[in-house]
Amino acid sequence: MKVIPAIDILGGKCVRLRKGDYATQKIYNENPVEVAKQFEAGGLNYLHLVDLDGARSKHIVNHKILNTITTQTNLKVDFGGGLKTNADLKIAFENGASQITGGSVAVQNSDLFLEWLSIYGPDKIILGADCKSRKIVTQGWLEKSEIDILEFILKFKEKGIRSVICTDVSRDGMLQGPSSELYKEILSTTQIELIASGGVSSLNDLKELKNLGCQAAIVGKAIYEGKITLKELEKLC
Repeated sequence: MKVIPAIDILGGKCVRLRKGDYATQKIYNENPVEVAKQFEAGGLNYLHLVDLDGARSKHIVNHKILNTITTQTNLKVDFGGGLKTNADLKIAFENGASQITGGSVAVQNSDLFLEWLSIYGPDKIILGADCKSRKIVTQGWLEKSEIDILEFILKFKEKGIRSVICTDVSRDGMLQGPSSELYKEILSTTQIELIASGGVSSLNDLKELKNLGCQAAIVGKAIYEGKITLKELEKLC
C-alpha cells in the first residue's frame, strides 16, 4: 500500500481544515514547497496536493505552487481542486501534475470528466468521491448532493475509472481513525483501486487500511501534529 502525504493550500499556505470547514483552518507552514521538500527528504515519493482556493473559486488557483514543487522535487503529484474546464486541466498537467483528481466536475459535468478519461487514460485521471453521510459532496465539500457513494463509484467504474480517492468528510482532520467500514463496503462492492483519505491518526490505522485492501492511504494532519513521523512512513513505503 502506498502512503501519500497531503498538502492543502489555502491563501498560498499549507493548512489543514476540520471536516472540510474553511473557518477551522490551521496554518502549518507559510511555504508549501518547503513542506514538499521535507516529505521528499524523508523518503516519500508521492504527494496529494489540494488547491483549496481553487475548489472554492471553481477554477485552478495555485498552479504556480504546483509548478515549483514539481520542478524542485521529484515527487509524483496528484493534484485536485478547482479543475472544472479543459483549460484548468491543461494548466495542471503543464505545471507538472502526474495525475489529477476530479470530484465536483464528475458530478456537475460528467461528460467533460469522461472526455478527460478518454483522452488521458485511467492512469492520469482519478475520481474524487468525497462524502458526508454516504452522499457525494462537491465544491470543496461546501455543497452536498443526493448521490450515494457506491452508486457514484460504480457509475464511473463502468466508464473506465480505475482509481478512486474517497474521503469521509466527517473524519477529515479529526485524527479519530479512518472510515474503515465504509471503505470495506466500497472495496467489496466495487473492487476499485481505493485510495483512502481522512482520519488517519496512527500507524495502526495505516495497517488496518492495508489489511482492508486499500491501494493507498493519504496522510495529512497526523504528520503535521507529530502523530506519525516521516521516518515511520518511510519504513512503510
